[in-house]
Amino acid sequence: MSSTPSRPFGAVLTAMVTPMTDDGKLDLDAAARLATHLVDHGHDGLVLNGTTGESPTTHAPEKADLIRAVVAAVGDRASIVAGAGSNDTLHAVRMAEQAADAGADGLLVVSPYYSRPSQEGIVRHISAVADATDLPVMLYDVPGRTGVRLAPSTLDALAGHDRVVAVKDATGDVYSAALAAARTGLAWYSGDDSLLLPFLAHGAAGIVSVAGHVVGQQFAAIIAAHDAGDHARALQIFLSIAPAIDALNGRGFQAVAAKAAVQALGLIPSRHLRLPLVAASDAEVEEVRGGLRAAGIAADVAA
Repeated sequence: MSSTPSRPFGAVLTAMVTPMTDDGKLDLDAAARLATHLVDHGHDGLVLNGTTGESPTTHAPEKADLIRAVVAAVGDRASIVAGAGSNDTLHAVRMAEQAADAGADGLLVVSPYYSRPSQEGIVRHISAVADATDLPVMLYDVPGRTGVRLAPSTLDALAGHDRVVAVKDATGDVYSAALAAARTGLAWYSGDDSLLLPFLAHGAAGIVSVAGHVVGQQFAAIIAAHDAGDHARALQIFLSIAPAIDALNGRGFQAVAAKAAVQALGLIPSRHLRLPLVAASDAEVEEVRGGLRAAGIAADVAA
């Protein structure tokens, strides 16, 4: 599932966690190994320095170093999309420029959070970030985190920008997504693991996932089955991995659960997170393990 105009960043992307050592330093070797594992297991794209990658608590040199390490490991096999999200437009512009310099293939640009700007402010903010580099841009609509949703008029305006090519949709509103995708011509990606099938049924290009840390191959198989018209097979696979989707998303602390999962499966050495996020307790890790076992992926995923 290589990049195409209808799938500009591929079909299966995961918002990758940022591995850290127990004392809180970035573990770039572990990041390269994790990225390689993900691309070996169904991914044709990765998103770095997103919320799941703890972007609010990593700093400019670290973000660039992470991109360079992952590009060196898998950049010839997958699209590397870098988060450029801030409620300070100039900061977001600098993040975009640094991501481009570090070798990213695209940018993920979220609406300015907490400030809750007007729709005109959102258009100007995202346009400024898109203008900063030659990289294609995926918009990120996640009102649960930003406090504001991209209005239809905002999507229409941003779709007119030459470098805006896609949307990661975490609104939960599949109907509006279908209408907006048809109207704007942008590639639409489900931003919710649990809604992959309905998004595909409404014309989505693929998914930007959290559970993809452990079910990337299954997501790729679901999309391939859907593309082939075998919707029963797609549903069968999806239902088989539902416990893993719940395990990595159920509590709403995706970065915490995702790190717990990949550390429990031997894919990274530490589940450390930077405050204010707190690493999963042993009891929480066991809950995650239970979800993975129920999905049949606990024993062999690290192979």
